[in-house]
Amino acid sequence: MRPRRRPRRVAAGLSLVVALGAGLTACGQSGGTVQARQACTYIGRSLSLLQQAARSDGSVATSLRERAYLQLREALPLAAEAADANGQWQALMTTVSESNRVPEQYLVTALRAQCAVANASVGGEPPPPSSAPPPAPVSSAP
Repeated sequence: MRPRRRPRRVAAGLSLVVALGAGLTACGQSGGTVQARQACTYIGRSLSLLQQAARSDGSVATSLRERAYLQLREALPLAAEAADANGQWQALMTTVSESNRVPEQYLVTALRAQCAVANASVGGEPPPPSSAPPPAPVSSAP
């Protein structure tokens, strides 16, 4: 009788390991979305400060741009965690990481688009692709 119990325990143990692995994988994917959304909270604050700076003058505008930059840099570790958990967030992390080399006003369009994806995704998955047709092929000149 004892030999029959052992295979049951082994099977139960393997089932538990498989279930935990599947559960952790699902958490990792949704965790990436959670982290991307958290990064987008900082990005949203940064973009708001940048808009205020555009309507301000002198030292006030400079101060607002500095605060916007700091908010954007706060988003970087969260964007990196999101990208680590799910590769779909690699573009978000890359865009935020470029903020130390590229003025933020040149990143605004990409940041807004990437955060729109993060905020629209459901269950860790990106929204479905656009229904827009692909661009026409470019003919090469002889």
